[in-house]
Amino acid sequence: MTLPRAGTAEGRAGLDAIAADPAHALIACDFDGTLSPIVADPAAAFAAPGAANALARLATSAGAVAIITGRPAAEAVALGGFAAIDGLIVLGHYGAERWEGGVLTAAPVAEGVAMARRALPGLLAGAGADDGIRIEDKGSALAVHTRQAPDPEAALARLREPVAALAATTGLTLEPGRLVLELRPPGTDKGATLRALAVERTARSVLYCGDDLGDLAAFTEVGALRAAGVPGCTVCSRSPEAPEVAAAADVVVDGPPGIVSMLNELADAFAE
Repeated sequence: MTLPRAGTAEGRAGLDAIAADPAHALIACDFDGTLSPIVADPAAAFAAPGAANALARLATSAGAVAIITGRPAAEAVALGGFAAIDGLIVLGHYGAERWEGGVLTAAPVAEGVAMARRALPGLLAGAGADDGIRIEDKGSALAVHTRQAPDPEAALARLREPVAALAATTGLTLEPGRLVLELRPPGTDKGATLRALAVERTARSVLYCGDDLGDLAAFTEVGALRAAGVPGCTVCSRSPEAPEVAAAADVVVDGPPGIVSMLNELADAFAE
């Protein structure tokens, strides 16, 4: 049996536990930057070749296979081509939405999101936002993307303070990411969502794959689960825009193709 290589003893123990008892393993992945390459227009995202097949293979043996994303759950399903994967759980808006078996359930949208939606265009104009700055309305969250600005990093730095002030005014949380500033309700993060799913499924081992700053909460939760006796492993889809994630991971692979390859290695191990 060949398992992916982990750079830490804790990660190796987590992978060993997952392979030894896949029926009680929870395997969870972020979408953008992890299962899907980052693109200039989020609406044009697509799953990396083989991603859906790898998830489907894992779902036949693993106790739970999930995607945890800041996107709306149904959007991630459609963009990824995941609708036909039996047993897949997609938790959108950091867990505020759940897609499973073709059924979507969602928590009520926080009032602060509507307030921020009305204020954000004027705030960006007042801050001298470039033409390339765009707002992504996720329904229960809002994201300001600077990737298409003439100087994306400078634009992100210039907008961080006014967007943070808007978050404070509307009772939302500011979540920075790879050339994006996201406004979302407090108390929703990938760590809390991962833990809730692990408890729901009585997971005896956990794997989490991510690429961005928002995934660090899930990495921290894997560490907390390990401290509580549940083996786990964290995997980074490497990006020069978020070196902190690679530094915190047990396993580092090269982007979404590396994630797909690793998931297939796990599926092969399960088959053996």
